[in-house]
Amino acid sequence: MSVLSATTLQGTNINNSSGAGLGDIKDLMIDLETGRVAYAVVEFGGVLGIGSKLFAVPLQALKQDASNKCFVMNTTKEALEKAPGFDKDHWPDFADRTWQTAVHEHYQVEPYWRR
Repeated sequence: MSVLSATTLQGTNINNSSGAGLGDIKDLMIDLETGRVAYAVVEFGGVLGIGSKLFAVPLQALKQDASNKCFVMNTTKEALEKAPGFDKDHWPDFADRTWQTAVHEHYQVEPYWRR
């Protein structure tokens, strides 16, 4: 079991299984009812944060790669671009179960609230 602070995870790179960069963790979203980390907010695209997009990635979709100090997600850049995303000024309602379900379906992981 690994226990890390949220600030330690901020800025951690996300790669796909081929090693291509998919972005980095900007924030973590915590479900206060269960005390579980529900999503990593990942920033992808753009240059120096301009034109980038944010994605809520279910934590179960990320696998820690401690030796490379990153997380690995089983997806491609093209699939991530098609994921439900948002910009820094217009965050979704993270409590909306319809939205949450769509996000989990996109990443093909079981919703954390059903586990």
